[in-house]
Amino acid sequence: MDQGKRAQRARQIENAAYELLEKRGYSGTSMLSVARHAKASNETLYRWYGDKRGLFISIVENNAAATRQKLEAAIGGNADPLMVLEEIAPVLLSMLLGKKAVSLNRAAAADESGELGLAIAAAGRGMVYPLICRLMERGIQTGALKATSSETAADWFLNLLIGDLQIRRVIHALEIPTEQDLQQRVDTAIFAFKKLCETS
Repeated sequence: MDQGKRAQRARQIENAAYELLEKRGYSGTSMLSVARHAKASNETLYRWYGDKRGLFISIVENNAAATRQKLEAAIGGNADPLMVLEEIAPVLLSMLLGKKAVSLNRAAAADESGELGLAIAAAGRGMVYPLICRLMERGIQTGALKATSSETAADWFLNLLIGDLQIRRVIHALEIPTEQDLQQRVDTAIFAFKKLCETS
């Protein structure tokens, strides 16, 4: 199977897993049920993903891919850290408050094993947070940002941007925000972050 066909097949399998997750929860979703729903062989799923946790790690990684790719590209170049933050903030916020991330978090909250929560932490925050820290470190080194550490700056930024919005979405206390709502939140967070970091 060539790479293009494999990528397309993987998307079909991961979409099937996500659909079952919404209906049955994490504990009620087995590799066999995903294979049947995706019309794939159980052997293929185990060969490609290793196990159920590996499958859901792949789903979380793919959901966070746009943010991660933008950060990686920015870190590899010489873009102004604040400009990068303004660029990635809407992508990150939209992803975290989107249907897929919220459904994954709802399922994780109901998963007594804690396995899905660990997968989300590893493939989501575990991959994006270090990249944000690296961006902040560059900002501190160049004098674009003032903070005691890159982790402190990253925490300020994420708390201002996300706050309790995702948890409110997860518990059904907040509808999915409009594009205008997202942009207003981004603008407010960036303005406050600049004030905290003493940028002009």
